[in-house]
Amino acid sequence: MSVSSPLRHTSRVLQPWTCSSCSRFVTRLPRSSSCGIVPPRRCLSTTKEAKQGAVPSMDQMHARYKEKNRTTMNYVFSIILGTVALSYGSVPMYKMICQTTGWGGQPIKSAAHADSSIDPSERLKPVESHPRIRITFNGSVSDVLPWKFVPQQREVRVLPGETALAFYTATNKSDEDIIGVATYSVTPGQVAPYFSKIQCFCFEEQRLNAGETVDMPVFFYIDPEFVNDHNMNGIETVTLSYTFFKAKYDKDGHLRPVPMA
Repeated sequence: MSVSSPLRHTSRVLQPWTCSSCSRFVTRLPRSSSCGIVPPRRCLSTTKEAKQGAVPSMDQMHARYKEKNRTTMNYVFSIILGTVALSYGSVPMYKMICQTTGWGGQPIKSAAHADSSIDPSERLKPVESHPRIRITFNGSVSDVLPWKFVPQQREVRVLPGETALAFYTATNKSDEDIIGVATYSVTPGQVAPYFSKIQCFCFEEQRLNAGETVDMPVFFYIDPEFVNDHNMNGIETVTLSYTFFKAKYDKDGHLRPVPMA
């Protein structure tokens, strides 16, 4: 029997035993030059602060949802307020736009009046070389206003730069005092920038007593720049239309038109 056999057996017993599956895994691990196999390391943070940072607490989630709900409510209230402001301001805004751009035949201040240093009376010089323009008049009332409103003349003929005076007659046919407000327009609409009013009863309170009849003057002229605008070529007739609406004061003291029936 060989002497080296017990020693060989003893050294084999002292070696750590490793299963076949683990041995294949261990052979893939990097080896250190001094300590042999480098065991895998796992960094676990078990502190309370680290756990709170990884998973948000209920207070944090509640504050997050509260902030999100507040932002949503701000958007909703902004939309509601914008809608209400648009509904209340649509009428005066439409009036302002029409008077600025001439939409709907609203007479506006023409570009010739942009220079405020020039006296408007200096522009009132009739253009004798231009044919006279036929100005016709039209008057109407809303269905809820018991007035009779008609022009006193069917038409007038004026030169560009020449002033003209026309009259309308309004009669209150009811047995009570009524407030009326008139709007007006010019047809065709492209003439509106050159139709200048010196005196007019439009957009103003007109109170007529029961059975009262009044004359309402309109003092106007066609701006001389009408002649120099090529878009005005061929326009020989202009119609000035007025429409009266019934109005009353609301609880805030503002004059509001009464809706038509």
